[in-house]
Amino acid sequence: MPQDSAPSLLRDTSPARLTEPSAEPARAAYDEAFDWLDTACAERRDAGLVRTLRPRPADSPLLDLAGNDYLGLARHLEVTRGAAQAAHRWGAGATGSRLVTGSTELHALLETELAAFCGFEAALVLSSGYAANLAAVTALTAPGALIVSDAGNHASLIDGCRLSRARTQVVPHADPEAVRAALTGHDGRALAVTDSVFSVDGDAAPLPALAEVCRTRGAGLLVDDAHGLGVLGEGGRGALWAAGLAGDGDVVATMTLSKSLGSQGGVVLGPARVIEHLVNTARSFIFDTGLAPAAAGGALAALRLLRREPQRATRAVRIAQGLHERLTAAGLTAVRPDAAVVSVRAPSPEAALAWAADCRAAGLAVGCFRPPSVPDGISRLRLTARADLTAAQLDRAVGTIVATAPTG
Repeated sequence: MPQDSAPSLLRDTSPARLTEPSAEPARAAYDEAFDWLDTACAERRDAGLVRTLRPRPADSPLLDLAGNDYLGLARHLEVTRGAAQAAHRWGAGATGSRLVTGSTELHALLETELAAFCGFEAALVLSSGYAANLAAVTALTAPGALIVSDAGNHASLIDGCRLSRARTQVVPHADPEAVRAALTGHDGRALAVTDSVFSVDGDAAPLPALAEVCRTRGAGLLVDDAHGLGVLGEGGRGALWAAGLAGDGDVVATMTLSKSLGSQGGVVLGPARVIEHLVNTARSFIFDTGLAPAAAGGALAALRLLRREPQRATRAVRIAQGLHERLTAAGLTAVRPDAAVVSVRAPSPEAALAWAADCRAAGLAVGCFRPPSVPDGISRLRLTARADLTAAQLDRAVGTIVATAPTG
């Protein structure tokens, strides 16, 4: 078949499946195994917590303040070209786990440049930020160890704590003294884990104070800097760089390549001995297929672009602060952002859902966070600033959010 007449990726060209009538009674006999799903679905519906997938077209007309493309690089020509060139050279997939055939020279180059940019000794790239957090938490703890976890941490850190089989103590949000109290009296391996910028409200963790507490108790500090990379620190080098902790021997960072770098994947950064330990022990690294070359190539292109254009980081923060100022001036309740996330409170889960739907109908995509996804039980719209937003787009976004705000 000529290349230009190849079937569309979105069109099903497979032969029609034949259903054998005789198979129907046998299949029906086993349907009851999952009857409990109907009850669970009804409970979600009654609570207003049903989630829906909305496949977007490539040319969506919506103004996007819902995604995490903080620097506007996901569609940047240099980044998409880097992804395409990597796919052409290395193939569509990594072909295996990193320890078998999934490590390429491209992965190694990305790790070297990420570590140098963020100020760490070494780095290890994984297939997602979620996998990176699972790898770091589980490999750096064990049964008998203590993990002290911030109450506002991302689900991937929480799941890492659960899988580690270590004793986990959840402490109040952004409270170094609570971390100190939790570590006091523990004899043995200990690790404090926290987001750098919390994804719900966009507030930053008190990293210098947390590091001081950990050091007085001989504990390590693991920081998920997913929302700091590309936004905070000199030229977007991250929250740990901004806090003066990047490269310290007792500090490990995880990051995602899917936000500021506009690609996909995750990375763990830290001392070389930590990275070597993860290569040998982290299950979500060892038993997972390596990051696709296209994602690695796109992330590398984005990183190099950010090095060349560090002003993108400061612009993203400035836009977030401007959104906060304008929305609060209009009478809405919003949390002052420490990075590029702006959280706007809603009176109820139902109001938040209706507010987001009204924004969408007006051409604006915003995030909608409701219980149980938020630990404090407060529903809100979640807005993400992008460095590439124009003044006209910001005017449109603020006008839409204010005009559709709940009146109750």
